[in-house]
Amino acid sequence: MKPSCQLTDYIENCILPRYDAFDPAHGRDHARWVIDESLRLAAHYDVDHSMVLAAAAFHDTGLAFGRDEHHIHSARIIREDEFLRTLFTSEQIDIIADAAEDHRASSSHAPRTLYGRIVAEADRQIDPEVVMRRTVQFGLRHYPHLSREEHFERFCSHLHEKYGREGYLRLWIPFSDNATRLETLRTIIDSPALLRHHFDRLWE
Repeated sequence: MKPSCQLTDYIENCILPRYDAFDPAHGRDHARWVIDESLRLAAHYDVDHSMVLAAAAFHDTGLAFGRDEHHIHSARIIREDEFLRTLFTSEQIDIIADAAEDHRASSSHAPRTLYGRIVAEADRQIDPEVVMRRTVQFGLRHYPHLSREEHFERFCSHLHEKYGREGYLRLWIPFSDNATRLETLRTIIDSPALLRHHFDRLWE
């Protein structure tokens, strides 16, 4: 079942604009990607698409309170949202909030529900070009004092730590396209020359 027009309009007019205040790597384009990918994955399961939409749309809203615990704040924002309470039961709100809280790639535990696995998988956004561009953008926004070479070192370190073959990122939906795209990205990460090439291109 498609999400209701009420919810779609609310997200478009009241939630997505919040992402304009975040760094480019977590802006409105990223939110739309996670929404679209979440709904695409949800089509394979017997889940409430409105709940999936809400969890995906709110998943990074907690960035307004800082990055370290943004997933926790996103869950709180969902539970405190008066409009959502007009559309969902308390039990549904809890599932939506848990899904948003569990999306973070560095989480120490697997998502608690299928809704969480869907949003977490969608949030991975493993398109090599997008991942590398977002990494550069994030560095420029949060560490403007670093030199170009220091940004390159951070770029390499982050990609290895998160997406490398020994990285902490985990995938949760077996038929997602992320696995194939992750292997493409890892081929780049494995090559210092390719990492240099892509960083220099994106920097310019």
